[in-house]
Amino acid sequence: MSSARPATLEQWLAHIEQQHPQAIAMGLDRVREVAQRMQLGQPAARCIVVGGTNGKGSTVAFIEAIARAAGWKVGAYTSPHLLAYNERVRIDGQDVDDARLVAGFNAVEDARGDTALTYFEYGTLCALWLFQQAGLDLAVLEVGLGGRLDAVNIIDADVSVITTVDIDHADWLGNDRETIGEEKAGIIRGWKPVILGEIDPPSSVLRRAYVLGANAIRFGSDFFAEAIDAERWRWRDVSFRIELPQPALWAPVQRNNAATAIAALRALDKPVPRAAWAQGVAEASVVGRLQRFRRDGVEVLLDVGHNPQAASALAAALKAQPVPGRTLAVYAALADKDAEGVVEALQAQVDGWYLAGLEGPRGQRAAQLQARMPATAAAAAVLADGVQQALDAALAAAGEGDRVLLFGSFHTVAEALPLLRSAG
Repeated sequence: MSSARPATLEQWLAHIEQQHPQAIAMGLDRVREVAQRMQLGQPAARCIVVGGTNGKGSTVAFIEAIARAAGWKVGAYTSPHLLAYNERVRIDGQDVDDARLVAGFNAVEDARGDTALTYFEYGTLCALWLFQQAGLDLAVLEVGLGGRLDAVNIIDADVSVITTVDIDHADWLGNDRETIGEEKAGIIRGWKPVILGEIDPPSSVLRRAYVLGANAIRFGSDFFAEAIDAERWRWRDVSFRIELPQPALWAPVQRNNAATAIAALRALDKPVPRAAWAQGVAEASVVGRLQRFRRDGVEVLLDVGHNPQAASALAAALKAQPVPGRTLAVYAALADKDAEGVVEALQAQVDGWYLAGLEGPRGQRAAQLQARMPATAAAAAVLADGVQQALDAALAAAGEGDRVLLFGSFHTVAEALPLLRSAG
């Protein structure tokens, strides 16, 4: 092994950021070639690949929690991470430690030769190698970007999931749902089930399933999530029904994500004990998805939502659980996101806006974000250099019974989370 090779996880992450001239380089040829050299087969006895615009991380969490409640050994690969890279690779419900990630990156490096890999491709191959070593009953893999040309798509899933399709990453995926749907549908496999987590998926997705002979199982047509009361809901299809607790992930949209996860596990055709469905739905959690804190009588919510569809789900969650006082929004977004659409979706639920700048090549200053917002919200917005300053200003303005919503990107939440955790 070369003496120049990185030793620690931190050194490896710095190294893999530099190995490809582009941060994103779509295509499967490079990653498939290295996977073959690494002799990577299927990462587990069964495999579910989860794609879509919104709801991927939550759906993975529900699948993982239910399967673990059933006694299965489960690996989950998700992205991006919030605070530590280790969050991306979980085995048996635990983030993989630095030493195992370093071993995985060494295995990739041993095999890649002079093939340039992106950061995400390195990470995907590392995760698949670790899963292959672990003797898993189930691997759940979240697509990073799109589907058709995403590194995760080198794996042939037993069940594919497409949660929702909406406009995001338009530079890479296209400007309309039909075009984006074509990219997402790249994870569908012939004669295998694909779970569609929205009532009206793009026709491009349905067409792809039909051409491949895949069994499209649709939310609202083939399986249903029905409210019973404030504490309970019912999942049903033609042959099975079960009453379940409301998810700990409490936004209304999370019931749909839980229902989609249940449909995916049922499509695997591996028995799940009845009690495991309820336990998994009740226990699944994801950092940064409407995560709650309290500060001197003020409720603080953190959410990574960053596109109009996610903002609409956020608005529904705020409306479903109103507070006696005002809702103040701390918003920081990357420059390539649809700030106007996001704010339009949320502004009926927000009484005041606090805008923060984000650093980095895709970041923008608060004033640039303000210029992209609808005039009605932008006019009275408070501007701050960074997330901490905007959060401090919102908390200073908030009184007992008010709520502060901090959202807009993984970067936004990652900056705020340590501040809120350190305050207890």
